[in-house]
Amino acid sequence: MLSVTSAQLDAWLALLALPLARVLGLVGVAPVFGNSGIPRRIKLVVGLGITLGLIPALPAMPTISLGSWDGLLALVQQTLTGVAMGLTLRVVFAALDVMGEIVSLQMGLSFATFFDPVAGGQTGVVGEFLTLVSTLIFLALNGHLLMVDALAHSFEWLPITATPPHKGGWLLLARFGGTAFAAGLLMALPIVTALLITNIALGVLTRAAPQLNLFAIGFPITLTVGFGVLILSLSHLAPIFQHFYDLGFQTMADLVRALR
Repeated sequence: MLSVTSAQLDAWLALLALPLARVLGLVGVAPVFGNSGIPRRIKLVVGLGITLGLIPALPAMPTISLGSWDGLLALVQQTLTGVAMGLTLRVVFAALDVMGEIVSLQMGLSFATFFDPVAGGQTGVVGEFLTLVSTLIFLALNGHLLMVDALAHSFEWLPITATPPHKGGWLLLARFGGTAFAAGLLMALPIVTALLITNIALGVLTRAAPQLNLFAIGFPITLTVGFGVLILSLSHLAPIFQHFYDLGFQTMADLVRALR
């Protein structure tokens, strides 16, 4: 007769629950996987599938009872580790949102908004367009598969233990959050510069011919210039996005190593 002891049952549960906590933390926050338009059941199935595929290749697990305080602490640590890994890539996509907001404001399209299911609020049409383009480029570059690969290697860089993670990893994540504003502003500079020159030219034209209605001619001109520069910039965005994706994956690896 087959008999199972409580120690064996705790070991089996820990073997599934602890990696699953890290995987679900990443799936719930990371781009593409963490889209709020995806049902939670689908996310749970994806997390279970990834976990079951990773379990045979995982290093030796510590003997931790999930019913103890150490087990609860380990679950929280693994969840926070997965969330932190997902946030590193979320910061990269947030830079594109910042770029879209800046461009929309300069073009006069800040009032034209859509409901963004990812951010859970209103976002500009230009920002929504750039988010869709960046997501398609991310999928075309197999970014979702690279994310799973980084998740698999994270168990080698940061094995599952009951030891509290090092604070240096959280500091690295906080500093990387500033990249969203700097990168978004740098990517928006060409369009902002073109619109600034356009606004200066309109100002000079208004001074030279005061009878012209600035609001009647200014808005169509800024829209035309903004969309024209944006169209010309689309062919150069893919290498820039790829650079930021590489930076996100590298930061993810550094973050996991810094938590050890």
